[in-house]
Amino acid sequence: MRIRQAEVSRCQPRTSVARALLIAILATISASVAAQTVPAGDSNAALEAAIAAATVEDAAIGPPATLAYANRPIVQLRLSLLGRTPGERVAAGRVMLDRLVDDGVTGPVQTRDIGAGVSLDVAGRRILAITPADVDVLAGETPATVAAAAAQRLQVALNEVTESRRPWELLIGSLEALLASIIFVGLVWVLWKGRRSVSWRIADAAERRLHATKIGNAEFVRAARLIEFVHRSIDALLWALGLFLGYSWLTFVLRRFPYTRPWGEALRAFLLGQLSTAAEAILEALPGLFTVLVIFLITRFVVHLVQLLFQSVEDGRISLPGMYPETAQATRKLMTVSLWLFAVTIAYPYLPGSNSDAFKGMSVFVGLIVSLGSSGIVSQVMSGFTLTYSRALRVGDFVAIGDIEGTVTQVGTLSTKLTTPTSDDVTIPNAVVVSQTVTNYSRLAETSGVFVPTEITIGYDAPWRQVEALLLLAAARSAGVRREPAPRVRQASLEDAYVRYSLQFCLEDPAQRRDTLAIVHANILDAFNEYGVQITSPNYEADPDRPKLVPRDQWFAAPAAPTGPGARDDSET
Repeated sequence: MRIRQAEVSRCQPRTSVARALLIAILATISASVAAQTVPAGDSNAALEAAIAAATVEDAAIGPPATLAYANRPIVQLRLSLLGRTPGERVAAGRVMLDRLVDDGVTGPVQTRDIGAGVSLDVAGRRILAITPADVDVLAGETPATVAAAAAQRLQVALNEVTESRRPWELLIGSLEALLASIIFVGLVWVLWKGRRSVSWRIADAAERRLHATKIGNAEFVRAARLIEFVHRSIDALLWALGLFLGYSWLTFVLRRFPYTRPWGEALRAFLLGQLSTAAEAILEALPGLFTVLVIFLITRFVVHLVQLLFQSVEDGRISLPGMYPETAQATRKLMTVSLWLFAVTIAYPYLPGSNSDAFKGMSVFVGLIVSLGSSGIVSQVMSGFTLTYSRALRVGDFVAIGDIEGTVTQVGTLSTKLTTPTSDDVTIPNAVVVSQTVTNYSRLAETSGVFVPTEITIGYDAPWRQVEALLLLAAARSAGVRREPAPRVRQASLEDAYVRYSLQFCLEDPAQRRDTLAIVHANILDAFNEYGVQITSPNYEADPDRPKLVPRDQWFAAPAAPTGPGARDDSET
């Protein structure tokens, strides 16, 4: 007893009153522990005095410690009381519980007020005391509420300790865990074996559905890898189901045994908490989702009306001022995209999580990507609009873009596709098309006709009337040359050694431009050879001795006639 008093005297309390109080408390506690003959009222009085003398500064002497028993956290202590740190108080309480369990005492767990604190007792024996400095006042805790919750947890822990010492209950738990494991393995085996079958059946059904809706043919489905996407989606769904089964199995097995039951309960609480949070989020988002759905339905209805209107213009069933059939399709697409963008802008505030930092960060990221990669795309798109609304060309026209000739097969948003006479598929960016000269051979071919020129040079000794007649004869013999408007011959220029003649004619099919020109050239050669007229182009080195003149009696050499080319000149003479 003198040793304890000496130790207390070395603590040097702030005042002599506090020193005397602590000495009295220690003396009381020591006497009660040694002889256990001091009445309980005196011990409680000493503890009440110690709790009353404890201050907030005393709680900062040692780090907090948590009393855990049977793998369950019971209560956290923060105060150093009667010279014991929180860790020492927790250790003493755990030793007391072990002694009680060894003696077969597992309840009842009760709480008892001790001045400003609360005592946690088991079968009337004090385990530890909870003081005001042990609770989190800012969180609204009081010693009474903390002690009540600790008593409930401690009773559960003591019951589980009793359960763990009953072999038949452990055997039952093992059998339940074994049965759950067998069921889990069976379900996983069924999922693994049925994965391929289910995947292929759903993929085949999706492919048949795509063909039935005429979204695309088999080549389109393969190119778009839609079936592979369906397979991947089914695999992901089955993997998610397998993980859920594994999580449920682990939770169930852990809860079969007393020691691992807290872990199983924690896993179950986590899953239920997440599901509860998700359900609450869905319920909170329902009004906004309903508004988004209404906006979507209204926009879809308006888009359908716009598509019907412009489809009628494209088919020629109705006519709108400033709208042409060849521009109706592009206008329809532009209006559709504009309406959906407008709908997204209106619906954005009602989307769940639209005000969250993650959603805002994703929006900034997408905007940055679009800004960095859209300069070239915007240029192509605007060039495509220029081509469409200028009506420079349309699908099916035979055109020349720069030095490339071909039939237009597609006027897209980003590029224009041509099929050349040699069956080459040429893709030209719209910006390139706009920057070059586009010659459309088909636009006036069905009305006034587009004249195609071909040139030949003949010496001055050949009558020009005869040359014109031969050229017109060759055009008349050529298939693919229109009779109306009739072919015509022009003397393009008078060169140093020859005359340049130009035969101009209209094609029945502008797409057959090269083939028709080849036929006309062949007939020109045949006609000139047939009538003995020499083609001197491109040039010759020397003239014969006689002058390069055409006698008057040869002006109408066959097959020329006075009523044909040159008749006006004869009447003048």
